[in-house]
Amino acid sequence: MDRAQIEALLTEVREGRTDVPDALERLRDLPFEDMGFAKLDHHRSLRTGMPEVIFSSGKTIDHVAQIFARMAQHGSNVLATRASREYYGAVLAFEPRAVFHETARCITLDQAPAPAGKGTIAVVCAGTSDLPIAEEAAVTARLMGNTVELIADVGVAGIHRLLAQRTSLQSARVLIVCAGMEGALPTVVGGLVNAPVLAVPTSVGYGASFGGLAALLGMLNTCSPNVCTVNIDNGFGAACIATLINRM
Repeated sequence: MDRAQIEALLTEVREGRTDVPDALERLRDLPFEDMGFAKLDHHRSLRTGMPEVIFSSGKTIDHVAQIFARMAQHGSNVLATRASREYYGAVLAFEPRAVFHETARCITLDQAPAPAGKGTIAVVCAGTSDLPIAEEAAVTARLMGNTVELIADVGVAGIHRLLAQRTSLQSARVLIVCAGMEGALPTVVGGLVNAPVLAVPTSVGYGASFGGLAALLGMLNTCSPNVCTVNIDNGFGAACIATLINRM
């Protein structure tokens, strides 16, 4: 339940369209609901501006499905990251409106309008191998109310491909840039735009990339002052930060 939903409920009580016992029942699970195996933070969107999200990896399929269903019943948008088709099948049994995003490995339910962002978030990735992380960022940002433009396969090994996208890059209010290997792309993009660049190192690369560590260190050592770096493969986290910036 977010701020708009609570305001609507209070208005209904004031105007006599909802009685107090019904309102109390709808507010019963604030600030959290104890399911035994999980404590759902229904209050989070009220505190932080975005709802709790399900990180599926490490959870059982049944637990993810039950959590998804309970969050859906509370009327908010629902996002489960790092999910497979097996998770999706279980979620569908509870919530047939859910949508699976294969490349992003996300399950979403879009049922409540999110606060609109003020501009476009550009999600840029160096190579097609980085698309799962870029798509995770794009799916997350869209569900949180943003207009998103995805720009794929524009790594520095063929920099003319990136320069051909200069208009889109320079019109974005916030940029998320995903890259593996040596992680050079966010620094280059940062030098082309006057907007915040959120760098996402990916675990793509050969042996000495150390599962994204080389890209992470390269991005942390960027010489572009408008670049800030999140954790390896954390497209979701980058989208959350980009959303907060885009709402300001």
